[in-house]
Amino acid sequence: MGLGKKTIDDENYAGKRVLVRCDFNVPMKDGVITNDNRINAALPTIKKLIADGAKVILCSHLGKPKNGPEAKFSLAPVAVRLSEKLGQPVTFADDDNVVGENAKAAVATMGNGEVVLLQNTRFRKEETKNEPAFSEELASLADAYVDDAFGSCHRAHCSTAGVTDYVKDTAVGYLMEKEIKYLGNAVNDPERPFTAILGGAKVADKLNVISNLLEKVDTLIIGGGMAYTFLKAQGYEIGKSLCDDSKLDYCKDMMAKAKEKGVKLLLPVDAACIKDFPDPIDAPVDTVIVPVTAIPADMEGCDIGPETMKLFAD
Repeated sequence: MGLGKKTIDDENYAGKRVLVRCDFNVPMKDGVITNDNRINAALPTIKKLIADGAKVILCSHLGKPKNGPEAKFSLAPVAVRLSEKLGQPVTFADDDNVVGENAKAAVATMGNGEVVLLQNTRFRKEETKNEPAFSEELASLADAYVDDAFGSCHRAHCSTAGVTDYVKDTAVGYLMEKEIKYLGNAVNDPERPFTAILGGAKVADKLNVISNLLEKVDTLIIGGGMAYTFLKAQGYEIGKSLCDDSKLDYCKDMMAKAKEKGVKLLLPVDAACIKDFPDPIDAPVDTVIVPVTAIPADMEGCDIGPETMKLFAD
């Protein structure tokens, strides 16, 4: 398939213990999953492994637990939702140290086609530091490793990178395969006109992305929180909107580069502004729609307005 990567279709996993790194970093509110897109995205890979008769051991992080285990970051609700969607039990190995007695016992007694979910990998401080001891513990549960966590695969953590030092049979799952194929083709051999849409809060996270995309696209649309840094770089008042003041010159450079390359760089032309984000976050809040040339000094932009929606849609 031209990825230079082994995929799960290249193998039958019958009888093998397969550790699958998923992205179950789902939005939660008071212990309830509010959006299960990421769970749905993982299902094709899990179902393929079940059909093969593998022993399927799932792992993922959730949120950013700062000081080790925290109940609000437990993956227990994910196990319940997964059971419903797969139509079969998913055993939740509730170990604060992830690879504990529960996990070892659950894996030892697994039958072919059964599913176990481990606790949040970030309950272990070693995870984000990619420390070999935890990688080895994770690997000790499995004969094969499948990475299907597209949203996390760029990070060198134990469950995404370190574990592959101890499990030699590795492959990518269907979600990863789809994303790699799609991104590779989209960026290297795009259909034109080629438009990229960037959002997110921080310009700093996207520095190279913006510069690289300007080499390839016909139109670059910038929305989300980062748009306000660009607007401020154009000299507009942005009130209390998100802004990365250290990146104003970079934004000016990128706008100049776009001009030079003949790339249309589109920024919001109007904004929905609020005084403050509500608490709780889904409580109603008063918004005013203003042109970006007239954002009140005591308000913050929190979304694009209707004119911008039209502009971006066109």
